[in-house]
Amino acid sequence: MKARIKPLPQTEFVALMAMVAATVAFSIDGMLPALPEMGAALSPGNLNNAQLIITSFVLGMGVGTLFTGPLSDAYGRKPVMIGGAVVYIAACIAAWQAQSLEVMLAARVIQGLGAAGPRVVAMALIRDLYAGPQMARILSFVMIVFALIPALAPTIGHYIVVFFDWPAIFLSFIVFSLITTLWLLLRQPETLTPENRRPLSIRALWSAIIEMFAHRTARLSILVQTLSFGILFSMLSSTQQVFDQTFGQGDVFHLWFGGIAIVAASSSFLNARLVVKLGMRAIIKAMFTAQILLTLTMIAITAADAPYWLAFGGYVIWVLSNFFQAGLTIGNLNALGMEDMGHIAGLAASVISAVSTVGAVLIAAPIALQFDGTPMPMAIGTLVCASLALWLTTLIKRPGEI
Repeated sequence: MKARIKPLPQTEFVALMAMVAATVAFSIDGMLPALPEMGAALSPGNLNNAQLIITSFVLGMGVGTLFTGPLSDAYGRKPVMIGGAVVYIAACIAAWQAQSLEVMLAARVIQGLGAAGPRVVAMALIRDLYAGPQMARILSFVMIVFALIPALAPTIGHYIVVFFDWPAIFLSFIVFSLITTLWLLLRQPETLTPENRRPLSIRALWSAIIEMFAHRTARLSILVQTLSFGILFSMLSSTQQVFDQTFGQGDVFHLWFGGIAIVAASSSFLNARLVVKLGMRAIIKAMFTAQILLTLTMIAITAADAPYWLAFGGYVIWVLSNFFQAGLTIGNLNALGMEDMGHIAGLAASVISAVSTVGAVLIAAPIALQFDGTPMPMAIGTLVCASLALWLTTLIKRPGEI
């Protein structure tokens, strides 16, 4: 399908969509270097509580994801994206001024709600203008640009904290969002014409939820994706503390994290090369099997109080495996869950993303709060989640797959 709207020049369009989508990555990864200072300022009695600053944002984003897709179908892409950005910026101002952890967490939840607008609607906007191989090509270019943000965000956050202190992180979020929002407002035409809009229907959304959870493959795919996200979010919440407190690498954490993110970006390219040949379920099973084996190795190294070089090297490889696992499972799980949902594709995408994200927060937050100065709580949580995910994946039956 091709809309009657003339798109921007392709290079500009790709850059704009990548910047819009990267709001989420910047809001999470740019925060990581500031967590020790934020914990000391807002929760000095329990520094582990600072990890909730990550998961609270993800919680808000998950809830918002359920509604932003249907809202954009009813009112257009640009109004919802711009409205979400306004909410996001207002929440950033509240977080910038926060004097207590409770206010900070509330602001981060609202910030996540606002970020859900650009996150979800950017994909719908691309779908309005491109289809088939052309859409896949555009998305590939967007993801290449998008992959740079997790690599750069911690370094940006690190130097902001060094030169301006942690509240200035939220000012950088505001600047980032203002640039992308003004760019979108001034340059990108609305892509959903009035005659193609659908009235907002809570009943239709509820029906989509019921239908998806009644469908075996969709239900299992959502559950497995929830566990996969749970592994990823628990690692993101705790990894700065592990680099800093366990291994004494806090000052260069941003460099380690950026390097890991750059290497992990290759997982999307690897999946594209393997998925047609091996099948989605086979790749998912292989990744969770590898995750279990690597996590068992990580647990053994930690329990044995191994030499520093082995413990630290093993941890870096294990964190990289977490990113690879996400890159090689989440997209495939989305595709499996959506396979028989073409008649409600937009609603189905919102349901999958919202349920798996909120469910993952409920898994990740308790795991992250158990941090004891070692990677052990995170590794045990990952082992349980990966084992459950592997078992559930074996229950997904599709013709033609192993």
